[in-house]
Order: sequence, then structure tokens, then C-alpha cells
Amino acid sequence: MKVGLIGTGRISDIYLTNCMKFDELDVIACASLDREEASLKAKRFNLPRVLSPDELLSDDEIECVLNLTIPAAHFDIANAALEAGKHVYSEKPFATSLNDAQQLLDLAAERQLLIGNAPDTFMGGRWQTVRRLIDSGVIGKPSGFTAHVGTHGVERHHPNPDFYYKEGGGPLLDLGPYYLTVLVFLFGPMTRVCGMSNRSTNTRLIENGPRHGEIIEVEIDTHSLSLIEFDCGVVGSMTMSFDVWDSESPRLEIYGSEGSICVPDLDPVHGANNFDGPVWFRRRADSRWEFQPRPTNRPEQWLVAENRHGYNANYRGLGLRDLAQASVENREPRANGKLAFHILEALIAIEESARNRTFQEISSTVKRPDPMPIDEGFVA
Repeated sequence: MKVGLIGTGRISDIYLTNCMKFDELDVIACASLDREEASLKAKRFNLPRVLSPDELLSDDEIECVLNLTIPAAHFDIANAALEAGKHVYSEKPFATSLNDAQQLLDLAAERQLLIGNAPDTFMGGRWQTVRRLIDSGVIGKPSGFTAHVGTHGVERHHPNPDFYYKEGGGPLLDLGPYYLTVLVFLFGPMTRVCGMSNRSTNTRLIENGPRHGEIIEVEIDTHSLSLIEFDCGVVGSMTMSFDVWDSESPRLEIYGSEGSICVPDLDPVHGANNFDGPVWFRRRADSRWEFQPRPTNRPEQWLVAENRHGYNANYRGLGLRDLAQASVENREPRANGKLAFHILEALIAIEESARNRTFQEISSTVKRPDPMPIDEGFVA
């Protein structure tokens, strides 16, 4: 599939690096409002052409647009790509409103085009392993889960963190898509959510780069707690926070009738916003977990799940490759627009619940994405 990239910022590096590994993808052009930035990117990755966004969208040779623009532009670029008769794969979020998201789904269906959306991290080896353990009945019937990401924001490493603390930012919208997408991959569609949120401070101190020492205003809540119910009956809680200095809580635990699965936080990057990492599980017959220390202190007392899947590194763009394969195989991509819409609806509903102090029903539904083939991929 011949691909045109729009948006040549920092995240495009990993996408282009991975696209070069996939035979199904051929990135033949890039475009940006910053022509110089696009030219430098094309030179670095040996891309044949540098175009304006309008030129790229009107190029008949390009079959799919890789949309890596800023979130506010995701809808406009995706809509224009579909109007031009091209498949489109966008970074998260799918759109900034449900009306815009529905318009994209309707247009893609009308034009018989494929639409895909990040995150695609659920296609990585760690999460495929968790899915295999659940589907094979290792922990019996799943009943509950806890998901937890506790950080103290992005101002220590991001030189321009302002967006994260304005409307449309915050930990729920930034980190939540990764975890909700993984949970839907594991359990299927959500039916009801409830949220609560607050913030610890109204200002943040930038601690890196040329703006080091500058104070920025916090306009949104930075600590989010949600309860989530799935159609299959599983219920659980999710905490996404920029107000936690340190935590040893696992990124995800899943509880079943015959055992538990733990996705530990042994490394700060190994959460649902990445593809790889260890998976631990414990079965009813193995031992009496309630009498043992925390798993992070005694990992040898846990069983470590054998990861027999590929993609155990940063393979952002894997969803785009799957879209290209889906176009040939006449199927829905795994990281598809309907999945992205379902996640967006749940995120918006959690925010509304926190404001209104009510449970929110999720009206959309989605098919649980198929697991990846067990012997496919690059093992890193």
C-alpha cells in the first residue's frame, strides 16, 4: 500500500522507522505546514517526495494517508483524506467530538474505505499474551480488574507541556485510550461508566528545556478515577493521574474465578502505552497468594507467562500495517474506527460523569478485535 504522511513532528520518527520494516507499506511522500521540517524528514528517511498537505491529498498514487497531525487537526485531515478516496490511519484521538467521529465512520462506510486509529499497542506481545491466557481459561472466568497509572505529569521531560493541562488534555484523555483499548481487546465492549476527578494544584513548574522555571496554569483535573462495566459482566476501576509522585501498583491486574493476572510496573514505560513487558499469573492451585509478600518484592514466586508473540518493542504503526493487510484480505482492521469511536465515547462519558455525578450509559458497541497470529512478527 502506497502511503502519504501528513504531520512530520517527533512521533513520525518511530512510525517511519517501523514502516520501513513492513513489506506491506511504502511511504512515498510526506507533508507538513512546515515545509522545511518535512524536507528534513524526507531526507532522513529517504522519502521520494515532499508535498503540501493539499498536494498529498490530491495525489492519485497515494492510497492511504497516515495522519500524524496535532489532535485538533485529526478530524479535518481524516475527513479530507476520505473525501479524496483514500484510506486513513490517524494517531489518537480519533476526533475531539462524537459528532465528528460519527461523520468519519459514515463517510468511510459510504466510500467503502478503511479507517484506522491508534493506539495499536494492544497488538504487541505483552497484551496478546494476556489475551491468550484469558481465552485459554488460565484464570477461569474473569470478573474484575484494576488499572493504574500514577505519574507526576509531563513537565519534567516535555519542553512545552501546556496542552496537557488545558481542555482536551489531562491524564484521562492522554493515557486512558491505551488502557481502555486494551480492556476492550480483552473483554469486549463497555456498557456503563462512572467517573470522579480532582486536581492537586492549579499551576505546574516546567523543569526542562528553554522554558525551565516557567509556571503554567492548570485548567483541567489531573487525577481521574473511573468505574467501568463491560457487556460480558466484568467490572473494574481505572486510575489515571498526573498527581502521583511514586507508586508500586501494577499497571493492570485481572481477577478470575481460578486465578489472577498481573501486569507489573517494573519499568515506567511498560504499561498499556507500550507493546512489551512481563506478564505474571497465578492460579488457584499454585499457592496461597494472600500469605505472600507483594509480587514486586518476590517475583520468583509468580509464574511468568511465556510470550510467544512478536512485536516486543516500540512498533507504533503496526495498526497501519494491519490496515494494509485488511484491505487485501477484505476485513476490518484490528485498530479500526469503530473501536476508536467506542473508546472516545467512554472517555467523554467518564468526564461527563465526573461533572454530573451520575453513571453514564455507553450507547455504541464494538466487536472485540481478533488476536494476532501467534507466530507472526519481529521478536525484539
